[in-house]
Amino acid sequence: MVDLIQQRRKAAGCTKNVTADAAAAVPTTSGENCAGLDQALKNNLNFIAGQQAKPDAQSAARIANRQAVVDLIQQRRKAAGCTADVKADNGNATPPADNSGGANTDTSAAKPPTNDDNASGSVVCAGSTVTLSGEGGAPAASSNQFPAGTKLKVTNLDNNKSTTVQVTSVSGSCALLNNAAFEQVREPGKFLIRHVRIERVG
Repeated sequence: MVDLIQQRRKAAGCTKNVTADAAAAVPTTSGENCAGLDQALKNNLNFIAGQQAKPDAQSAARIANRQAVVDLIQQRRKAAGCTADVKADNGNATPPADNSGGANTDTSAAKPPTNDDNASGSVVCAGSTVTLSGEGGAPAASSNQFPAGTKLKVTNLDNNKSTTVQVTSVSGSCALLNNAAFEQVREPGKFLIRHVRIERVG
């Protein structure tokens, strides 16, 4: 096809030297949503700052685990080409509720009524990891792939705990759980689920 076009250009007397646009030839970003990634980063930085401001016996472990989440988000921001200077909210950094305390916490009472716990759907975002947004409220998720109202079933394959949540906002990941939803599937003291199954069930 290129040879044919060159023949036509020669016949037409075209003399301009045409080269590929290097900037457009190779994608430079991952396509993730910077606004969602920036908000997730800010939420986690606020959590760390809050723990540093009012430490308790579990603060060091919480900070170490949450720093791992921050590092992961920073990697995604770099891949997405995000350039905003995101920092914790100075003066407003109070520790968000974290009831894990390094021990197994029964969160069944916090779980909203649902008939979808045993439902299965199409597996999506294979190979993804799941972390938390740091947002409060009833169990919910945010996503960069599914619109608000979508129901996702998230299963932590390390402990076989599942939660079915509704997407309520946009983030920089396939599925980013808020604090309440993450509590339902987390392992004690961990803020990242590396082995996960995400299913679209509604």
